[in-house]
Amino acid sequence: MTGRTSARKVRRAAVALALAGALGVSVAACSSGSGSSSSAPAELDVKAAPHAATLAKLPAKAEGAEIVVGSPSAAHTVTVYEDPRCPYCAKFEASGAVPLAELAAQGKVKIRYTLASFLDRNLGGGGSARAAGALRAAVDAGKFAEYHAAVFASQPEDEGSDGYTADNLLRIADKVPGLRGAAFDKAVRENTYKSWVASAEKAFEDSGVNSSPTVLIDGKRPPGDGSAILDADAFAKVLKDAGIS
Repeated sequence: MTGRTSARKVRRAAVALALAGALGVSVAACSSGSGSSSSAPAELDVKAAPHAATLAKLPAKAEGAEIVVGSPSAAHTVTVYEDPRCPYCAKFEASGAVPLAELAAQGKVKIRYTLASFLDRNLGGGGSARAAGALRAAVDAGKFAEYHAAVFASQPEDEGSDGYTADNLLRIADKVPGLRGAAFDKAVRENTYKSWVASAEKAFEDSGVNSSPTVLIDGKRPPGDGSAILDADAFAKVLKDAGIS
């Protein structure tokens, strides 16, 4: 890393902290406040999410503006709000999402994903919306969990770069055996799920949630400042304290 790159990251992190404090948003989140984002960790080491294979074995379907993964009869529901361009969402997928997936595999919880795209509005571009639409298309292909993991693991280093182009999203899909095909490729290139993406963003806005990632356990925010979801052990304890173990 060059000195210039390092300095730029430090400045971004400092601005993010200031914005988060002014908005009352956890620093471990991307804010949906107009023209602002608290999504600037100095470094992120995001590897391919280790829970993808676990979730891939579970049913996934679109229900309204959400994507639901897990047994419909699961006693508990965890709702996850994410924006594909948010680096803290990528961090969650590489950490806190791991124990959550294990509980889903045991049939104890189902996961409801709301894919927001507010960072397109805040930072410019359309990468969040394109990625959300591609993820919706992956549901039809029966590859949502694997592609969801690959998208976040392949996230551009700078959320402001708008790196989720159609070509890049298809290159990411190459990492998921069996995903590429005429229907999926067409959906990505022609933005087939544009209306669905808009409905998902509206659902995010109507929820009252103002940052991503946000996790609700049976409809309630877990105690604390939200940072526990970015640590696998800490989030496992949060889930256990909520009666899910």
